Amino acid sequence: MPELPDLEDYLAALRPRMVDTTVTRIQVVGVSLLRTYDPPVDALVGAHVRAIDRLGKRLVWRLAPAGVRAPSGDVGGPEPWYLVVHLMIAGRLRWADPGASPPRRIGLAALEVSAPADPDVRGGTLLLTEAGTTRRATLHLVRGDAALAEHDRGGVEPLEVDRAGFEAQLRLERRTLKRVLTDPRRFAGIGNAYSDEILHAAGLSPVRRTDQLGDDEVARLHAATQAVLAAWTARLREATGAGFPAKVTAFRDGFAVHGRYGQPCPDCGTAVQRIRYADNETNYCPRCQTDGRVLADRSLSRLLRDDWPATIEALEGG
Repeated sequence: MPELPDLEDYLAALRPRMVDTTVTRIQVVGVSLLRTYDPPVDALVGAHVRAIDRLGKRLVWRLAPAGVRAPSGDVGGPEPWYLVVHLMIAGRLRWADPGASPPRRIGLAALEVSAPADPDVRGGTLLLTEAGTTRRATLHLVRGDAALAEHDRGGVEPLEVDRAGFEAQLRLERRTLKRVLTDPRRFAGIGNAYSDEILHAAGLSPVRRTDQLGDDEVARLHAATQAVLAAWTARLREATGAGFPAKVTAFRDGFAVHGRYGQPCPDCGTAVQRIRYADNETNYCPRCQTDGRVLADRSLSRLLRDDWPATIEALEGG
């Protein structure tokens, strides 16, 4: 699932291409994608794109209805419309030439716009795709700020919240650190991949409970959250440059632990471990994060019973 750094990379590429443009064509071919009917999606044609922002893990286009031209960011005039896209796990965006259609099999929608005010950028088509057979990506077209607010899960922006605000979110419930970091009601934009990286950077176990943290550990987690997200946002933007994000993935070269099961931790060399559950897994370094303990993977530990390694030494055959 695209997370905060990936979505910020998308935003930086979308804004110069789409803000201050007019929608010239909308084509929706994914039957499960469109979740609203009023206003009808065809009414987007002629709408003016005022701004594009992020709302948690959702991308939001702010539009003036057809026939109403207003400067980008202008809050006056008629009630704005919002196009809200949630890419979910496998949804992705592509930028294509004018007239492009959604690709076969994976294509869900196409949104074509006129050339923006920037003379160096010509018009084009935004394509929404989703790999796999399960369709989870969603598109909503809504009227007004109140309707948009219904899509806000309420989490604070992790790059903007101060330490006190961060701790307040942590302490609201007794949860594991992994779960609270990925809860959109607490923190906006953090998912499975970057929560692993944040916890590794903070040197904290993913199954540590929020009420067990001392003040110094809270401060360390807050600092790690902002450092990891800021660094990866900058890193992705540098790689994309003036282009359009082409490789949005949960498995990045340069990650410390996420997606690196069995590979050496970059800090201590210990083999990265995992906890598998449903369709997800949590990756961590037992030496850096769990005081040498290997956390029981429910499905595997049930199979191995007493043979399940409880320490790094046992895991490594010592």
